[in-house]
Order: sequence, then structure tokens, then C-alpha cells
Amino acid sequence: MIAIATVLLAFPLGFFLRNRLVAHVVYIAIYAYCFTFQTLYLLRSWVGGSHQAFPADPNTLPIGYFVVTAGIYLAGNLLVALGQRVGSRRRTRAVDLDPVK
Repeated sequence: MIAIATVLLAFPLGFFLRNRLVAHVVYIAIYAYCFTFQTLYLLRSWVGGSHQAFPADPNTLPIGYFVVTAGIYLAGNLLVALGQRVGSRRRTRAVDLDPVK
């Protein structure tokens, strides 16, 4: 879920929002909501007996889950920054509207 939200929303947020801080905060808010929902969904599966996302032993830290979600978070913030860069270049491109003399 967080990967889908990142792919669909990170670059457009950076591209269309002029303020860099606002773009990052909006992405972080969307990521936090999706992360919470995804973790709840995976925990319900884990309690039901699935060990695909989390280890079977409850005392073992799910390092793999942390690494994957942290990587998605980093990639999303990089996509927001890339969108900001592309959007600002596109907005500041000078266009000469005077006819040729």
C-alpha cells in the first residue's frame, strides 16, 4: 500500500506544489496514514498465523519490514524532491511572447 501511494503521489506532489516544505509534509502525512493502515493489516494477518511480513517469534524484531518501509519512505522523499526540481524548472522557463522583429 505504501509503495503504491509513493509511486502514484510522490512525484506529482513535488511537481504541482510550489512550496517544497508543503510537498514533503503532504507526502509524509499520506505515507504515515498508509503505513499505519498497512501495518494494522499485516498485524492482523500475523495474529491469524501468517509469517510473511513478520517473524513467527514475537520477540524478534522485524528488521526486514523496517528496511523495506524505510527504503520506500526514502524513495518517496527523493521523488518529491525530483518533482520539485522538474516543476520549478518548468515554471521558471522563460518564454518570449514578443513577435519576431
